[in-house]
Amino acid sequence: MTTAMATCIFMPQNADRLTLMQYLSPAFPVGSYAYSQGLEQAITDGDVADPASLSAWITAVLTHGSARMDAILLAHGRSTPADLADLADLALAYASSHERQTEMREQGAAFGQVIATVTGQSPPVLPYALALAYATRPLSLPTAEVLALYLHAIAAQLVSVAVRFVPLKAADGQKLLSDLAPLITRLAETCATQPLTALSSATLGADLAQMRHETLDVRIYRS
Repeated sequence: MTTAMATCIFMPQNADRLTLMQYLSPAFPVGSYAYSQGLEQAITDGDVADPASLSAWITAVLTHGSARMDAILLAHGRSTPADLADLADLALAYASSHERQTEMREQGAAFGQVIATVTGQSPPVLPYALALAYATRPLSLPTAEVLALYLHAIAAQLVSVAVRFVPLKAADGQKLLSDLAPLITRLAETCATQPLTALSSATLGADLAQMRHETLDVRIYRS
């Protein structure tokens, strides 16, 4: 009898990939569950009420809104010569509302605190996307791969908001995420090579929803 034996060759990228998954896991305590980026306001207004309208909302945020800008900034932040302080100023200047600025700052600070415990080194205090950029610089992974998982994490968080607050069936949310995968992959490849001059936002509905959320009488989420 011949026994076939498979040899698993460990590659450093495998450990780096696991590290990236850990950083972007919902279990990583950055408080992302507390933010909806204006989606709570849109649901309250009835603009997002089913899987189709949720898909349209998330697609717009990914392709034309804050997620796209964060992805471009993250890509530039992973470059070792990049001036992270200047990029942080730019990121905050592009924030569409006070709540959005608070979200970026507080998630970045929370991420940095946990990274300090994990790595034993204190990272600079940065907006979340740039804090992630700094933490992933040592990982031997293509920037497009980092962006893909980052954008997927944003989409998953927004789906989670809708599943709980619309509400939607959990299975519908997972179907939506699955359908978004090809788009997320393409966006990650594109944003990985975009210049800073490509930073822009054309999601007026989402931006206005974030602004109006600040005065929403009853709020579950902080943005």
